Amino acid sequence: MVTALKQTLIDPSIYLPTYGVVRNVRPMTGMEKLFDIALPEGMSLGHKPGQFVEVSLFGVGEAPISICSSPSRSNGGFQLCVRRAGDLTGLLHTLTPGSPIGIRGPFGTGFPIERFRGKDMLFAPGGLGLAPLRSLINQVLDERSDFGRVIILYGARSPAELLFTDELAAWKARGDVEVHLTVDRGDENWKGNVGVITTLFPKVEVHPRNTVAVTVGPPVMYRFVLMELLGKGLPDGSIWLSLERRMKCGVGKCGHCQINHLYACQSGPSFSYAQIKHLGEAL
Repeated sequence: MVTALKQTLIDPSIYLPTYGVVRNVRPMTGMEKLFDIALPEGMSLGHKPGQFVEVSLFGVGEAPISICSSPSRSNGGFQLCVRRAGDLTGLLHTLTPGSPIGIRGPFGTGFPIERFRGKDMLFAPGGLGLAPLRSLINQVLDERSDFGRVIILYGARSPAELLFTDELAAWKARGDVEVHLTVDRGDENWKGNVGVITTLFPKVEVHPRNTVAVTVGPPVMYRFVLMELLGKGLPDGSIWLSLERRMKCGVGKCGHCQINHLYACQSGPSFSYAQIKHLGEAL
């Protein structure tokens, strides 16, 4: 399999995929799987937290998917957390170790982690939004001495839909990370908070002038999370979010992700609230 992949390797191009190989597949929930992918001949993806790749399967198509592994933990490859939601992602869920997979990228600006150093970090992912934020969270934890407090507020619709539960437990067990979890609907075994993610904000105090907040989640969540963060006094430029849901081609050609004068795939998908607040209803 590896020999065949080397023979089909295409010269690097923003339009043509490089064919990697699936090293491992791990079920996460009933709808999500975690894919560990290696590029041929020891190539490095060279991504930054918040960036994405275009994933393709021959004869089916391609789709933009956020990179969920940290650059500080490359291990000769990278990881994608994929929700089964259509033809391409449905077929991805049938792949097994050794399967070839097309990759273009990485694309996008990512989160400017260098600007975050020395700051307290407040992460507020919702649902599948933990996948792209996992990349940034783990890099911050791997460089822990460069940051102040680390607070993670994570919400999902139900306990069964919480992602990376083993890592959530490990983060919570650390003495230098504050973790709060919530679900919209609990079950007979759930002992934690019940309610939307905004019900977690009263549980934490922040120093607004020294805190960077990063939130990724479904579009409906952003309005209410932004209200909470602004209510705590965070400046617009200290609040970061992702608009990756609008992307398609990844290189600013199809126009699918255009929001007024911005192309989310090139100017983003990671934006500070200061960059996009003027877009208003266009979001």
